[in-house]
Amino acid sequence: MKNLSLFLLAIVFYGCVNAQDHSIAKLPEPKPNEKLATFAGGCFWAMTEAMRELKGVNQVIAGYAGGTVKNPTYEQVCEKNTGHAESVQIYYDPKVITYQQLVHAFLYAHNPTELNYQGPDEGDDYRSEIWYRTPEEKAIVMDEIKKVNATKHYNAAIVTKVEPYKVLYAAEVYHQGYYRIHPESGYIQGVSVPKVMKMRAAVPDLLKPEFKK
Repeated sequence: MKNLSLFLLAIVFYGCVNAQDHSIAKLPEPKPNEKLATFAGGCFWAMTEAMRELKGVNQVIAGYAGGTVKNPTYEQVCEKNTGHAESVQIYYDPKVITYQQLVHAFLYAHNPTELNYQGPDEGDDYRSEIWYRTPEEKAIVMDEIKKVNATKHYNAAIVTKVEPYKVLYAAEVYHQGYYRIHPESGYIQGVSVPKVMKMRAAVPDLLKPEFKK
């Protein structure tokens, strides 16, 4: 663990939360004018908020994707043997924001050079991954990764996994919108907020007006 203070925050304020509503959130069908994108980039609390702040994004559902266990619980995913990653399903209006712009923002909303960890969070359930739905989306992802690598914004090459989309299972109700519901949380303040601020600074032109400086 590279940063002990963040590690302690993760243990105290994140962990596998127990005293919460463990009912499963509903995974809505996209509206006729909406498309979907599915990403994983560490803790889904921060990623949900980061993606919600982008123009054209109507809704973001926290969930689990990339594994083999059907309808996993948070506790099962925490055990790191389901193959699932904490993920987000993004419902967006392609007339307002493109898939390429979503991918671009995602690559700045976390550290895509860290494959199986993000800050204090370690394990493949915190991996960096993009699931594409069409060959065109895959081409967009690969091109965007190439472009971001070329900027030398990061000190290492992007290692984000790129795989075809299969399924995302919605996470428990208490995970949905956790960033906004619990702003006083030590984990949110110490780990999640810096990630969201990092993305805001990197892609100000893609933000909804209320999140621009």
